[in-house]
Amino acid sequence: MTDDQVYLAVTVARLYYEQGLTTDAIAGELGLSRPKVSRLLSHARRSGLVEIRIHDPEGQAQGLEARLRVRYPFLHPQVVSVAAGSGEELWLERTATAAASLLSNLLQPGYRVGLAWGNTISAVSHALTPRAMPDVTFVQLNGSANAADFMSGFVTDTILRFARNFAGRGVLFPVPTFFDDPETKQAMWRERSVKMVLDLQDHADILMYSVGSHTAHTPSYVYSAGYLSPGDLNILSSEGAVGDIATVFFRADGTHQGLSLNARASGPELALMQRVQESVCVVSGLGKVAALHAALEGQLMRRLIVDEVTAQAVLDLGEPAD
Repeated sequence: MTDDQVYLAVTVARLYYEQGLTTDAIAGELGLSRPKVSRLLSHARRSGLVEIRIHDPEGQAQGLEARLRVRYPFLHPQVVSVAAGSGEELWLERTATAAASLLSNLLQPGYRVGLAWGNTISAVSHALTPRAMPDVTFVQLNGSANAADFMSGFVTDTILRFARNFAGRGVLFPVPTFFDDPETKQAMWRERSVKMVLDLQDHADILMYSVGSHTAHTPSYVYSAGYLSPGDLNILSSEGAVGDIATVFFRADGTHQGLSLNARASGPELALMQRVQESVCVVSGLGKVAALHAALEGQLMRRLIVDEVTAQAVLDLGEPAD
């Protein structure tokens, strides 16, 4: 759609949803045919210009959102309903669709979006609805250079899929996920080309990421694709790490200082997730409950999009024992 058509779709949507006009009344007021009005309304819904949410006072999802807001006053949660008895693959699909819709609603011209790659954010990239947005940049938050990704292209494809969807620019971060030596990382961080990426990350308007866990039904990509050795995993376990965001690890209380592997990690300081106004964490699956609970305890997000089964398990985990 052209900019004029998008503006017209927004105008029609406002008249229909905010002022309660019928399609016939809108057609008469704007000099359009009724089928044209219907097509514009359909486009507004499909493209994310309009987001429809059903607030059922008896609804499970809304009740869980309310409980999450009480437990975590800093949080703006969105709990996604899933069918009873459905599997984690469906939970992820529904959660990714909700995250894609939210991103489209939050995005503004000129925005910079930091993306932490992984299975969940890849699913979000596949759920996006094409929508051109002027001068937007999608920047990779943590490095992905290892033999596995050079062969698969998983990370590169994810970042560029976001950029193409919004007709924006994709900025990759071609450094190792984990450096062998912290001093090598510090030397690399002084390079101008790397500093440019770090500056984009640091000035992001939106961050979108998940929490990593090696116990998830579908293990987080960093665990399943050979980025960590058995020795690395043993160290993380001995130091009390329960999860990661952008391959930066944290403990059950949400703290991350002093974990040895973080000195070699390419992801940003987790204080960035606390500082950026629109830091969006997308989580689905019972294997991620402990990691999500820890991230919430550390206030490592501003927004959370989560399926209702996982949300219930996180709330149960935080309940005091009898």
